[in-house]
Amino acid sequence: MNYCKTLILIFLSFVTFLKSETVYRVPIQSTIDLGLPNYIERSIEEAVNDNADAIIFDLNTFGGRVDGATQIKDEILNSPILTVAFINKRAISAGALISLSCDKIYMTSGGIIGAATAVDMSGNKGSEKVISYMREEMASTAESNGKNSDIARGMVDEDLYFDYLFIDGDSIYVDDIEGRKAGKLISLTTNQAIKYSIADGSVETFKDLLKEINLENAKIVDFSINWTESLRRFLTDPTVSSLLMTLGFLGLLFEIQSPGWGIPGSIGILSLLLFFGSTIDTGLATGPELIVVGIGILLLLLEFFIIPGFGLLGISGLIVILGGLFMLLIPENPLTNDYNSASWAFAISTIGGIISIFLIFRLLSKTKLWEKLTLPTSQKSSEGYNTSIGLEGFVGKLGISTSDLRPSGWGEFDAKKLFVVTEGEFVDRKEKIEILSVDGNRILVRKISN
Repeated sequence: MNYCKTLILIFLSFVTFLKSETVYRVPIQSTIDLGLPNYIERSIEEAVNDNADAIIFDLNTFGGRVDGATQIKDEILNSPILTVAFINKRAISAGALISLSCDKIYMTSGGIIGAATAVDMSGNKGSEKVISYMREEMASTAESNGKNSDIARGMVDEDLYFDYLFIDGDSIYVDDIEGRKAGKLISLTTNQAIKYSIADGSVETFKDLLKEINLENAKIVDFSINWTESLRRFLTDPTVSSLLMTLGFLGLLFEIQSPGWGIPGSIGILSLLLFFGSTIDTGLATGPELIVVGIGILLLLLEFFIIPGFGLLGISGLIVILGGLFMLLIPENPLTNDYNSASWAFAISTIGGIISIFLIFRLLSKTKLWEKLTLPTSQKSSEGYNTSIGLEGFVGKLGISTSDLRPSGWGEFDAKKLFVVTEGEFVDRKEKIEILSVDGNRILVRKISN
């Protein structure tokens, strides 16, 4: 009787186990960027919390950023549950590193994996320092999952050459891999990857893969990227991030040179918030870059609030901010021509930013909204506007501010409208002001308290 009860309990436990099988399917179908690691981290975390039996990464990618792929590799290696790379056609460059970090690799027929040398945006090979790092990164990742490390090294370093490989204790003559020769990078077809212990097998469909790992009855959870991760990936795209940086820089530059506060400053602040928010969120912005940008902002604040006008401190602040923003375009492990690539990206985005701001101003300047948000674009002498030349006799005169002084703007004295600047304080429109001094075109004023 007890024997029958035991069998029944075992059977019920087995049925319950079958019902609880869960597999997460996580697609990686595009460029590897800095927005992708958060998506992978979230997928693994949810799979672990759901007590999933496996995570299958559905790969079809030409690669992307090495730093992004390295972060993903670390997350996968630290996963406590089974990880499987399903190479559905290709896993090139950074995609190969991600695949090797998985416990198992399966490829469709006609698939390919490899060509993982480090290159910059222009396709130029990285320095020996970077190649050495990436070569051993690939090798150690392959070794951690029982894959052939020599093949992994050959995917990165074209200077390697070998005729034999040691696989499962046996020496195998390699005669069908073109990349084993000096000057060639290794890329493997599906059959070659299986032959040389890189892939664990070949399957044609996701369903076939589930059978291979004995999870054909598992519940499938199709994991997808959410809107915040999509936004993060969009904002960290090199073209978008450099354009945001330039719009922010130019917007503030135009705003500082104009009285009051208007559209240029608003565009600049919004662009910089998006730029810094995305770079900090993805870990691209580190201490040194933020310190440099902070120093530049401090110099601008000193110029803006303490020393009115736009002189040495303001120009220095803009240059320092520009340098800090440029540093944010350089990866942690720069390749040979990363600085040139960053320079080109910055130059292109600067031109694009100038054109964008020009078009925005051109379109908005014809609307009534523009007139409400900004000061007049021209001040005619027939309307009472004057320069400060020859107005030394106005020192001590009282007048009224005809625009907000932030800290510069327009004031009216004896029916003359003059462009003035305060000692740093902000003065609202229609406040009483007094001229303290006249120095060339610079008229210094202060607010008169009631």
